[in-house]
Amino acid sequence: MTQVLRLANGGLIDRTRMLRFRFDGRDFTGHSGDTLASALLANGVHLVGRSFKYHRPRGFVGIGQEDANALVRVATGDQVEPNLKAGEVVLRDGLEAFSINCRPSPRHDLRAVHQIAAPLLIAGFYYKTFMWPNWHLFEGAIRRAAGLGTAPEGRDLDRYVHAYADCDLLVVGAGPAGLTAALDGARTGARTILAEADFAIGGSALWRGGSDAAEAATAAEAELRALPNVTILSRTQVFGYYDHNALAAVEYLADHGARQRLWKLRAGRVILASGAIERPLVFAGNDRPGVMLASAAQALVGRFAVLPGRRAVIFTNNDSAYDAAAALAVAGAEVTLVDSRPASAASAPGVRILHDRVVSATKGVRHVRAAIVADRAGRISETLPCDLIGMSGGWSPIVHLFSQSGGKLRFCEEIQGFVPGEAVQPVTAVGGAAGALGTLAIEPLWEVPGRGKKFVDFANDVTAHDIAIAMRENYVSVEHLKRYTTLGMGVDQGKTSNVNGLAIAGALTGRAPGKVGTTKFRPPYSPIALGALAGPLVGPLFRPLRHLPAHDWHVARGALFEEHGGWWRPSAYPHVGETLEAAAAREARAARTGAALFDGSPLGKIEVSGPDAARFLDRVYVGTASTLRPGRARYGLMLNENGVVIDDGVFVRLADDRYLVHTTSGGADRIAAMLDEWLQCEWRDLDVVVMNVGSQWATLTVSGPSARDLLAALGTDIDLADFPHMRFREGRVAGLPARVLRASFTGEASYEISVAAGAASGLATAIAAKGAPFGLTPIGVEAIMILRIEKGYLAIGVDTDGTTLPDDLGMAGGVARKGSDFIGRRSLDRPDAVRPDRLQLVGLLTDGPRLAVGAHVLREGGVPGVSDGHVTSSVDSPALGRPIALALIRAGRARLGETVTLYDMGIRHRATIVEPVFFDREGQRLNDGHS
Repeated sequence: MTQVLRLANGGLIDRTRMLRFRFDGRDFTGHSGDTLASALLANGVHLVGRSFKYHRPRGFVGIGQEDANALVRVATGDQVEPNLKAGEVVLRDGLEAFSINCRPSPRHDLRAVHQIAAPLLIAGFYYKTFMWPNWHLFEGAIRRAAGLGTAPEGRDLDRYVHAYADCDLLVVGAGPAGLTAALDGARTGARTILAEADFAIGGSALWRGGSDAAEAATAAEAELRALPNVTILSRTQVFGYYDHNALAAVEYLADHGARQRLWKLRAGRVILASGAIERPLVFAGNDRPGVMLASAAQALVGRFAVLPGRRAVIFTNNDSAYDAAAALAVAGAEVTLVDSRPASAASAPGVRILHDRVVSATKGVRHVRAAIVADRAGRISETLPCDLIGMSGGWSPIVHLFSQSGGKLRFCEEIQGFVPGEAVQPVTAVGGAAGALGTLAIEPLWEVPGRGKKFVDFANDVTAHDIAIAMRENYVSVEHLKRYTTLGMGVDQGKTSNVNGLAIAGALTGRAPGKVGTTKFRPPYSPIALGALAGPLVGPLFRPLRHLPAHDWHVARGALFEEHGGWWRPSAYPHVGETLEAAAAREARAARTGAALFDGSPLGKIEVSGPDAARFLDRVYVGTASTLRPGRARYGLMLNENGVVIDDGVFVRLADDRYLVHTTSGGADRIAAMLDEWLQCEWRDLDVVVMNVGSQWATLTVSGPSARDLLAALGTDIDLADFPHMRFREGRVAGLPARVLRASFTGEASYEISVAAGAASGLATAIAAKGAPFGLTPIGVEAIMILRIEKGYLAIGVDTDGTTLPDDLGMAGGVARKGSDFIGRRSLDRPDAVRPDRLQLVGLLTDGPRLAVGAHVLREGGVPGVSDGHVTSSVDSPALGRPIALALIRAGRARLGETVTLYDMGIRHRATIVEPVFFDREGQRLNDGHS
């Protein structure tokens, strides 16, 4: 298609460089310097999509970040990115874009029937309209209809990078005010960063002020680029302002290499020169294609040499629109200006001006074809045929970043908008962002009387009627109004809608706009790619998983791996055709009847040494470390200052001044850091060294009735006949230097053999070679979970939560026996800690199917909604031949033998509360014949 609306002269495009692109399968041309929006308009394309809720035809409201109407999907090879603003998409050769939220096309959208159901889709309809007979009857259809573009299903193949910079001065916005501020700072020698979202430097000087303004901007840019202390970041959107003058920005890079760069900036001072956004006027039919901001029409003419309409109506309540009207007239359009004010000192040569009049409605379907002009009382005076309506309801300074910084906003009567007020960080707003907009002589006009849909928020199809409904239903708080109507949400973030919406709400409730207040602006200011936030930290780098020292050995034996506590560990070793559940049950039976091999290398290992090591651990553990003799081990709980259980494990006294502390696998780094913090911050008088040695050792556990015989067959110089439970020995096993601990998480006699990490595979191979006569079976984490639940052993974070105290686990004896203080002790005497109805760990037996983890214990009466506790762990026990579970239940220990009702996903179950130990309650199997 030829560029039918491209002017023969003018603009800042490079007419020598023709670019070809496609939109909705049709071929078009544009020029270097175009955006997708300007190129489409140059080709006469005004209809580019359908609206969010009602699927009304939508065109361009603006031509940049302010446009929430013209959202497109851009495809680059196999990559697809939805919901991009056409005015922010830089035109490039071969670009392919598609309209969104329409089937099959914007001209013929099947979902346009939503307009028939418009009376049902009012503000908050999902809270009240579709409640009968059942919300779930409608939920699926409503959720499928929600949203605009379709999220890509494939992996993001683009590359993103992160960068960091600090500066003395950060200037956001490279318009006339921003360029001046950057020059003033840079000339003093200050390290200056100038960030501009547009691909061109100059801001409004690119389309307003004539050639003199453009030349001044070009000269300022050249001077800044020549200074060594200045960094100019074009195509860089500053989207977040955080504490301590930290800001975040996304830079859009060239088409080769990385796609985007996330900047994390720290500035001594910030100057916000981000400008202001023109506000729409609220009148019936103001969302039709061909109705746009007057400044957008002026920018199309001045910057892109595009005449967006040949018969234009400019509707305004202030003086700024007169420049737009004059620019359109000079470009060859027939222009009528409708001014709601009785008179104005401004002028627009060649433009017909109607004072004390308003545009009360529009005509047209897929494009505007007429404006209905009325007096202020709503009496129609004439109908103006047109193909363009430019509206100007005043200007809103871009205060989003200032608000994010913690600054307060105030309402300025002179511009009828919110401007920066008191700052709490070193930040200053200048130019349009500060409300310096010249003489607008604006007269408030928040809503034009008349019938029909009057849109306030184009992005979310929020109308003036929706705001009226919210006010009638008492959602008068701006935060409630926002969430009830979706005003200012989504891709727009209130850029064109907030002030109008708040003012209309104020008028309906008898409050001035300044008294209504504003919502708290949150990052990001504009949508950003999730890939930019992640940067290079994707795939294995997103959360690096640690591999076991004997990883390859497990792979060779068919292990099925899953993540457990940051480690890539075998869940089970299924045979061909065997399910994970069946494999875990088989492995658990093997541990009870023969011998099992479990890789416990992730178990935390921290060496605590020094003259005060015993005193230190006495303060850390509920149990007492100082009375433990070398070569012996003891189970202990660690609490936080609230008395809550945060970790458990076995600690071993290696020597008088040296201990080996075992933690849970997922808690090793956290506990090591905690111990260091206590030593460095609270107990600096203690002479103690804490060293995390987990990565130095591999731990292979041999467990089961035949474990001791298997260890003997391996060959060891340790006296196994004198090696009872909870003892520690050092010696050689299978010819390797080893540490061996008699501790168990299975309930069977177990030997935890620790060797140098590099020797793990060799030891595992030796154990497997000697284990066949004993029925040795490698077991994974799933089998270990079965075995520990049968024995009633707890798992931190599974059978505990952020409120669990030692007595809740039946472990108050250690507290009572200990005379000295320890972390969290005083919290155990608080009234809440001694309530008799606390959640306590108990067992559950059921004759039915296995209970679901998370199933709730119902209170007396069995009414869902009031919980008496919940299931924390649940398995089918191979040793018992029935389902068993652990649960946290109110006053559970006082209710042993009670039958309770459990509720999960609409199904009720019955179970009996029992002791949490289901297997070998006397512990005979642990001792392996030793006392």
